Amino acid sequence: MQELYFVVIFLFVLFLLLGTGVWIGLALLGVAYVGMELFTMRPVGDAMMTVIWRSSSSWSLTALPMFIWMGEILFRTRLSEDMFKGLAPWMAKLPGGLLHTNVAGCTIFAAVSGSSAATLLTVGKMSVPELRKRHYPERYVIGTLAGAATLGLMIPPSLTLIVYGVTINESITKLFIGGIIPGLVLAAMFMAYVVIVSKTAKDFNPDPEPDMTFRQKLVNSRFLIPIILLIIVVIGSMYLGFATATEAAAFGVIGSLLLAGAQRSLTWSSFLESLMGATRTSAMIALILAGASFLSLSMGFTGLPQNLAEWINSLGLTKFELLMALLVFYIILGCFLDGISAVVLTISVVEPMVRQAGIDIIWFGIFIVVVIEMAQITPPVGFNIFVLQGMTEHDMGYIARVAFPMFLIMVLMVFILIAFPDLATWLPEQMRPGPV
Repeated sequence: MQELYFVVIFLFVLFLLLGTGVWIGLALLGVAYVGMELFTMRPVGDAMMTVIWRSSSSWSLTALPMFIWMGEILFRTRLSEDMFKGLAPWMAKLPGGLLHTNVAGCTIFAAVSGSSAATLLTVGKMSVPELRKRHYPERYVIGTLAGAATLGLMIPPSLTLIVYGVTINESITKLFIGGIIPGLVLAAMFMAYVVIVSKTAKDFNPDPEPDMTFRQKLVNSRFLIPIILLIIVVIGSMYLGFATATEAAAFGVIGSLLLAGAQRSLTWSSFLESLMGATRTSAMIALILAGASFLSLSMGFTGLPQNLAEWINSLGLTKFELLMALLVFYIILGCFLDGISAVVLTISVVEPMVRQAGIDIIWFGIFIVVVIEMAQITPPVGFNIFVLQGMTEHDMGYIARVAFPMFLIMVLMVFILIAFPDLATWLPEQMRPGPV
């Protein structure tokens, strides 16, 4: 009964602050402050100062601004144009044609971005005008782009996985490597969907592409070589044990600056814009993490996470039933919070019950990311829907409807992960020992 009282107080203060428009990070700090004042005798100021400094000075967290900056630099290059020129010749003859460039483009840019929004903007800027010009059905152009852009959350470097790793004190490198195979499997499922609709949709009749020789395709592929080399350097250095996530992020920033310079798209103005964009995003995430860390401490003093985990354990749920409950929970939560906020707000409560159920923490990180990906395309606060709304001028309801098949594919991906957990755990187990 006492735990229920704590939950009611915490939720009331949280929704009161969020409802008045307070930033999420400050709202979390406010809830933690109220909890410390009401339920503990410890000086609030000292506790806040200690836990915020500890969470903010984590070495693993230094990878976050570097990966964000890498994505910001590449977002301001001619990468979107070059990517389409490189991908189009190879996609044109597949069933579904150039609609595959949405999925392939998102998969490639996700491997150097870590942000769903940046992936959506970069690939959308490339593909939407070209696909419209070739008379591809609008609902598939928008729907596949909305769904495939969520790959930015899973394929390394993933900002959500960095936050998850820092929050539970797990190796970010292992989480990154664990996201590779599930990310590629999900991309393959999206491409399979494109193949199916190209064969079944009556209005799927785009303009045919001109034939190209193999040599011409290779010549056009030169536009993809620099970005693929950058992906190999960033991910390969982590997998082979040559670099930590932070060091790989530094390689990525240097590589993206060289790439932008080689394309002659790096100006002093774009450099400053990328730096300030990365600073703003990093500061926002750091504030959320600081608030979440203080909230975790506050809840820890009440014993709420442990008691809640013990209560759920007493229900006798199987591992599958627990995962289904968490699936529904995160889908609902994701309708109202962005992915990073959803992770940091809940992980202190969820982690004990997950560990108690014997669920692998690396695997669970990938599970959470897939579920949060769904929230990117579900109203009312699906972030990808807002971005696409501004880009295409379609209303939110239309975008949510055309993206719904992609949502169902991601639900299917959750069950595939449950049935084949090695998809997320096998590759990290094969990593060479190196810096952590």
